[in-house]
Amino acid sequence: MKKLKISAMFFAATAFAATTFTACTQEENVQPKEDKLALTDEVMSQFTELGFDVSDIEAVEGNSLDGGVESGFMLEGDIFISQDNFRKMLDSESHNGPMGEQYRTNNLVSSSNYTIDIIGYTANNSNGLDSKTQTALQWAVNNYNRLNIGLNFNLTFGTNYQSKDMVVYRVSGGGGGSAGFPSGGAPYKWVKINSGTSSYDTNVVEHVITHEIGHSVGLRHTDYFDRSYSCGSGGNEGDGGVGAIHIPGTPTGVDPNSIMLACFSSSEDGEFGSNDVTALEYLY
Repeated sequence: MKKLKISAMFFAATAFAATTFTACTQEENVQPKEDKLALTDEVMSQFTELGFDVSDIEAVEGNSLDGGVESGFMLEGDIFISQDNFRKMLDSESHNGPMGEQYRTNNLVSSSNYTIDIIGYTANNSNGLDSKTQTALQWAVNNYNRLNIGLNFNLTFGTNYQSKDMVVYRVSGGGGGSAGFPSGGAPYKWVKINSGTSSYDTNVVEHVITHEIGHSVGLRHTDYFDRSYSCGSGGNEGDGGVGAIHIPGTPTGVDPNSIMLACFSSSEDGEFGSNDVTALEYLY
C-alpha cells in the first residue's frame, strides 16, 4: 500500500497517502518577515539536542495567507518550526530530548476558548478550497462536534477570516497539510491543506483535515516516538520543548487505528479511532 505524509508545524501535523510517503506540515502564526535561519551544523546539533530527527531538515520560508512571511525549518516532513519558536525552544528548560513514551502537548485550548469559529477559505484564487476540500472540512468538523467534549466548532465558508479562531485554506504541494499547536489558550489558527490532497478520495481529505485540527487543539502524533511505524522511516520526534504527554486511558504504544499517526494511507475512512475519542474526551 502506498503511503503519504502530512505536514504540520511547531508544532506540526502530518498526512499520508498510498504507496509513497508524503509529509504533513504544520505552520505557525503569521509573523513579520524575519531573516531566514542558516542551516548550520550548530543548528542541526541544537535540533538533535531538542530531540528531533534532522535527517531531512531544511530551511524554509513560507508566505502566510495574509501576506506575512515566516522563516524557519521543516523537519521530519511535517513539522514547521519558526525562527521565534526555535529560540523559545532553545531557552526552554522543560524539554527532555527524545522520549519513549495518544500524546498531547503542554499547550491546550483553555475553557474560555472552547467555542471555535472556523472558516473554510473560498476565495477564487490558489488559496481557496475546492469543492472536495470544502466537503471534507465539513465532515472533519462533524467528527469533532459529534463527540462528547466541550469543544464546539462553528463552521462557515467565505473570505472574511480575520476574526476567526481557525482558518483552513489551500497551499501548493503534494498530499498532506500543516498546522500548529495551541498558544495562549487559543487553538492554532492557520491550517494549510496542500493542493495535491484533492487528488485523493474525499475521506482521505477528511482524514488530513481532522488530523491537522487535532494538532491545532494540542494532539501530537500517536507514533511520535517512532515515525517509522506509519511512515516507513524516521525516528523519535522528541519532546521538542512542547511536551509529549501520554493521555490516560490510551495506549503508550502504537495505535494502528489512530487518525493522529504521522503518516496515512490512501484507504483512510477519515474517522477517529476509539483511542482518539478517549483522548479528546479526557482533554476536553
